[in-house]
Amino acid sequence: MERVEVELFTDGGNDAVVRMPGRRFPGVVVQGDSLHILRGDVAEVVEACERGDLDEARESARLLLANLDALLARYEAALGEHQIPRPY
Repeated sequence: MERVEVELFTDGGNDAVVRMPGRRFPGVVVQGDSLHILRGDVAEVVEACERGDLDEARESARLLLANLDALLARYEAALGEHQIPRPY
């Protein structure tokens, strides 16, 4: 294990925006439990598609997209607050 200092652009919650040493742009740190939930959300979409339940798949995908949109908005707000251009 290596210890490094990172720049913290948001609070240190479940989806902190940080910049690692040597990186031009910040990234988002997703905690392991949150990553597991995200994976489960994607699995729900896949399973609903495999069953042919497109209504459930669509609804699950909408919820997943809303969560990702909120994460992206937090990331973009942090960049804006620190006058960092978006990497995309």
